[in-house]
Amino acid sequence: MAANFWESTQRRHWQFSRPRLDELRKKLEEEESNLVQMYPLPQLRHLSIYFNQQIARLGKRLGVRQQAMATAQLYIRRFYSKVEIRRTNPYLVIATAVYLACKMEESPHHIRLVVSEGRTLWPDFFSSDTSKVGECEFFLISEMSSQMIVHHPYRSLTALQGTFSLTQEESALAWSIINDHYMTDLPLLYAPHIIALMAILLALVLRPNQTGVQSASGAANSTAHAVHAALNAVSQPKSWSPEKQAGGPRTKVQRLANWLAESNIDIEGIVDCTQEMISFYEVQEQYNEKLTREQINRFVKARGLDK
Repeated sequence: MAANFWESTQRRHWQFSRPRLDELRKKLEEEESNLVQMYPLPQLRHLSIYFNQQIARLGKRLGVRQQAMATAQLYIRRFYSKVEIRRTNPYLVIATAVYLACKMEESPHHIRLVVSEGRTLWPDFFSSDTSKVGECEFFLISEMSSQMIVHHPYRSLTALQGTFSLTQEESALAWSIINDHYMTDLPLLYAPHIIALMAILLALVLRPNQTGVQSASGAANSTAHAVHAALNAVSQPKSWSPEKQAGGPRTKVQRLANWLAESNIDIEGIVDCTQEMISFYEVQEQYNEKLTREQINRFVKARGLDK
């Protein structure tokens, strides 16, 4: 097991550039072009929101910890970068990913319990045969080349709370943003500490004027403007001192900007992550659960993947 992210298989094998990730997905669609044409699906972000909802439902019934559910979400995202979704039963993949993630996070659940709860949640699409989960588990492990260790941003967030004097509310909001980022491609694009810093930045920008993360989507432009204003401070000369500004004591956002300016952190990465999350919250407003569910269920039934 890699003791840190920099030596991990996550960094060496599961961190992509955007063009590379797009290329992998395009290749899958080209290889399964007939299926893609026969069974249209909503955009990937909407599928991710739906998968997240199903993982949360199953996780609640099983009493799964948040980190294990985050691991399951990342397993699913990795798996579907290698396998076209229409070749699989997503409900079986979701349940198997949760089952596998719980084992890897050292909070295992018996396979019969996972199958029983899956059967309760999705009775028309989930078999009571435990061997199906066993087979799917092998499929997931094989496609991920047995590279199962996941490094999450939660640890970086916890380590940085004191550095930026985050309140309990700000920390909770940043934690919630990290939870949400698993519904985007960011875990496959950036290191955990970049995600954590993005979440802290967004939490500090949103916290003074808004009541929660969801309000970001309703005020995306103003939020983006505030975020970019904060990050622009980083490009100022090192002699720039927030304490000397007319506004009095430096704010937490100014402290973060100053800290980033003195570090070797990938500023462009934080900007890109921030823009991705703001865009995601905008897309989330257009999400239609009923339509997404119907389109998934259609190909699962039509292809007999529920057997």
